[in-house]
Amino acid sequence: MPKENQDHPNGVQFTKSGIPFRKIGDFPDAPTLIFLHDSLGCIHLWRDFPEQLGTLTQCNVLIYDRQGYGRSCPFSSPYRAKSYMEREADTLKELMDYWEIPKALLFGHSDGGSIALLMAAKYPDRVQGIITEGAHVFVEDITLHGIQHAIKLYETSNLKDRLAKYHGDKTEAMFWAWAATWTRDGFRDWNIEAYLPRIFCPVFVIQGMEDEYGSLEQVDSILDQVQGPAVSFLVQGMGHTPHKDVPDRVLERTSLFINEIL
Repeated sequence: MPKENQDHPNGVQFTKSGIPFRKIGDFPDAPTLIFLHDSLGCIHLWRDFPEQLGTLTQCNVLIYDRQGYGRSCPFSSPYRAKSYMEREADTLKELMDYWEIPKALLFGHSDGGSIALLMAAKYPDRVQGIITEGAHVFVEDITLHGIQHAIKLYETSNLKDRLAKYHGDKTEAMFWAWAATWTRDGFRDWNIEAYLPRIFCPVFVIQGMEDEYGSLEQVDSILDQVQGPAVSFLVQGMGHTPHKDVPDRVLERTSLFINEIL
């Protein structure tokens, strides 16, 4: 990946290949905490959560938009293969090489959490620890029901306009890359549990007890199969985005986890 970027006034930089990223913090010799957004997310939708967590843990922070999201370049193809998250883990490894980050902590939400798990399994020497929030390791009926509800909202409410504020003319492709992929028949058997025994770093699993996209079976699968120390934080009364809905609680518990493993 070419080592070229251009500055943007809001602190976002771009690689020559069109991947936006933002760096926060200047702690010499401190670890870097990389944030991986969800299926409809981007840098700006994290708001100030990454910066707050970086301050609490004295970690440098890096946030980026995957291809097809936010201010990033568009998807190369409208079709998404079943292995798309494995490929995103490979891309993250390349980006870490580009950023000259030998090893990082990963905080991944939803798809980002699954990608974080895959990254730790495929490149164990590059990951110090993982925080997942609403991550999936297999497809459940509740997942499909949640996506069908999101499709209905996209078609009947102002959801599309709200997403377009952050994703612009990529909104349609981005939404259907998620919704159409996960609901097609050939994706029903998607499963990354075989990767979990290859994870040896510490893992912190955050899950809203009322998550509309996944059950506690996702949490149990991760805790039972990873080889490193793993703990969960089950957030009562919360859905798929505890970091947004109860940020103080998530910041407190996550910073404790990070400070304990560093």
